[in-house]
Amino acid sequence: MRRRSLLLAAVPAGLVTLAGCGDDSSDSGGAGASPSPSASSAPPPKIVDGPLPAVTAGTRFGEKPTVAKGTGEPSKNLAVKTLIAGSGRTIAENDFIRADYLGQIWSTAKVFDNSYDRKRPLVMQLAQGSIIDGWRYALAGKKTGSRVQIAVPPALGYGKQGNAQAGIKGTDTLVFVIDLIESYNSKSSAQGKQVPQTDAALPKVGTDTDGQVPKVTVPRTDPPKKLVSAYVLEGDGPELKADQTVLCQFQGLVWDGGKTFQRTYGSGRLSQFGLEQMRQAVKGLAEGLTGKKVGSRVLIVVPSELGYGDNPPSGGVIKKGSTLVFTVDILAVM
Repeated sequence: MRRRSLLLAAVPAGLVTLAGCGDDSSDSGGAGASPSPSASSAPPPKIVDGPLPAVTAGTRFGEKPTVAKGTGEPSKNLAVKTLIAGSGRTIAENDFIRADYLGQIWSTAKVFDNSYDRKRPLVMQLAQGSIIDGWRYALAGKKTGSRVQIAVPPALGYGKQGNAQAGIKGTDTLVFVIDLIESYNSKSSAQGKQVPQTDAALPKVGTDTDGQVPKVTVPRTDPPKKLVSAYVLEGDGPELKADQTVLCQFQGLVWDGGKTFQRTYGSGRLSQFGLEQMRQAVKGLAEGLTGKKVGSRVLIVVPSELGYGDNPPSGGVIKKGSTLVFTVDILAVM
């Protein structure tokens, strides 16, 4: 089982709940989209340049760094330094980031967590309640491709309670080196290679990559009787495993009439859901995504028995026996 990052402040369930969605095509419908944390009532912290301990080895972007022990007293403010300036997209609060990182304790240089050894970068929303505040304030405004070093005082980390699991006391200042690989927001799209859509019996899906909702044209024919999962845009990332959580854009339509019942595109949010949990809601959607590559746009046609069968959500466009059509932009694995 994947180890949870110690950076999580409070982890939302983050599951898409497709039942009970309405027929407003512009409605995200509580799509388990990323939470919209309430704004903090406290003013932003003061950010200073240091002090920060030296990075003594692994100084290039993407390399596991070695960081010296802190000397003297750390600042009571948030210390932030860009070690390598990237040229990618500027990160804003509430964006999702994908990053490698190493964290250690100022006074002892004890490394309590790092993603380099796991060979799986962190994917997390830069939002209040989702990640420690030191990261949230330090990384907003930085560009992807950057390496950033920060020193986080207790009040912007784990507070007076510390984190016993990591051996962090309530008085510990934490030092991080963070490689910002990628970021995602509600305007993100899959960027994979176009795959020819030659089957006239299947819906035709738009290949735009500008964050807008892809147009789906459903043929006026009987739907397929078996599950269909096909690339529209094929990415080059790792294949999704059945026990993973996906960060994505998606839309769902009914085959008959092509009416949209739920989508994230245009909602200002992204969706995150576990494939294991999705199997309990719409089994065909989970099965259609399993094995598909990160960075892809996928067309999934779900026959009734792998969708809602004879128990559709009330008050919407999904009826008994409805075949469902999904397009999913797989942005990252959580």
